Amino acid sequence: MTSINTDSILETIDMIRVHHLDIRTVTLALSLRDCCDKDVKVVGEKIYNKIIKYAKNLCSMAQEIEEDYSIPIINKRIAVTPISLVGESCDNYDYVYLAKVLDKAAAEVGVNFIGGFGALVEKGCTRGDEALIESIPEALAQTERICSSINVASSKAGINMNAVLKMGKTIKKAAELTADKDGIGAAKLVCFCNVPSDNPFMAGAFHGYGEPECALNVGVSGPGVVRAAIESLPKDTTFGDMANKIKQIAYKITSTGELVGREMAQKIGIPFGIIDLSLAPTPEVGDSVAGIFQAMGLEHAGAHGTTAALAMLNDAVKKGGIMASSHVGGLSGAFIPVSEDAGMIEAATRGCLTFDKLEAMTSVCSVGLDMIAIPGDTSADTISGIIADEMAIGMINKKTTAVRVIPAPNKKEGDKVVFGGLLGEAPIMSINKLSSKDFVRRGGRIPAPIHSLNN
Repeated sequence: MTSINTDSILETIDMIRVHHLDIRTVTLALSLRDCCDKDVKVVGEKIYNKIIKYAKNLCSMAQEIEEDYSIPIINKRIAVTPISLVGESCDNYDYVYLAKVLDKAAAEVGVNFIGGFGALVEKGCTRGDEALIESIPEALAQTERICSSINVASSKAGINMNAVLKMGKTIKKAAELTADKDGIGAAKLVCFCNVPSDNPFMAGAFHGYGEPECALNVGVSGPGVVRAAIESLPKDTTFGDMANKIKQIAYKITSTGELVGREMAQKIGIPFGIIDLSLAPTPEVGDSVAGIFQAMGLEHAGAHGTTAALAMLNDAVKKGGIMASSHVGGLSGAFIPVSEDAGMIEAATRGCLTFDKLEAMTSVCSVGLDMIAIPGDTSADTISGIIADEMAIGMINKKTTAVRVIPAPNKKEGDKVVFGGLLGEAPIMSINKLSSKDFVRRGGRIPAPIHSLNN
């Protein structure tokens, strides 16, 4: 007869009820490659019908799982094939129309976001890619649920500086067209280096070319759980013992997430894909990655030692998670989105956390410069320079990096943007005022590093 570990049960209950453990997202990943046609209206009809067919029960099944296991599932989302590939089949490009179709389908099935309005252009742009990038600001301004991502660099291909220059302008315009909502268009747009094709988290989620017809990808969270675990340790605990404790917690979080993901995939009748074990914070007090740094002994996020703390945290989370599942994917590690983390918001507001420190931290975190509000008068060239720097970190280190900055219209340093919900709020951060214009306008491609030749 199997004995019941009462302490383990109570610990899991505390993780959910007290420390904000949840399933951050269940994301239906869906191929739209069979929706191509010369007529954009036919493409739209095929896309709408396919999404309804596969996702009609996504939200109801998620609710059943929540009730069965008493584990909150915060977001239900969809990720599709990069729309540049699908829309490129049309005689006349109308990507804004396709964005509206995606948005309508997402609303019909009840998901909060749909990702995949994007393109992979790390080595160059096709005509369809260019048309999609040009349409992004209008598409984001005219929809509610669309998220867009563009991969402009990789460790194999280098950095497509032509695309980087385009994206600086695109981000700027996306913010301007949604000025009445603090530039929220830019908050749903991200530039990547080495983008993963199975990421369930927005705004970067899409369904990659090598993925199956459909799959259910799960993103878990739990910064509050990790912080509580560290705080339970004696004050003189060494880093090695602390790392072991984080690994144990990551194992439990990942096991819980995979259980939920597999059960839900079976209910819907599609394959289980991957579990992304990223520590994704929220604006809720106690659900902060910055809070983990304080539990480790730092006065606040941004203090000297923050990058080392983040590196250890990221590594321990990955090691613990990979032992719990053979299907770990996506980004997996720790996120540092400023507007979505109560501790990061406080640190940035107090001046403890600077833009340059955040850039340094991206060399060891899961993503990059994420949900950072900057002055509205920041030039497109400066934004392109920010993108280029972050892409270089990813390219050289063979890791995923990203940029999601919001040049908040009519806002200056010291003001703040307020998006609400999981997107939270953020102070306008100071950035370097020196010009990047002549550099980013050179065009061409920054070559891949020598380690790309590893065949």
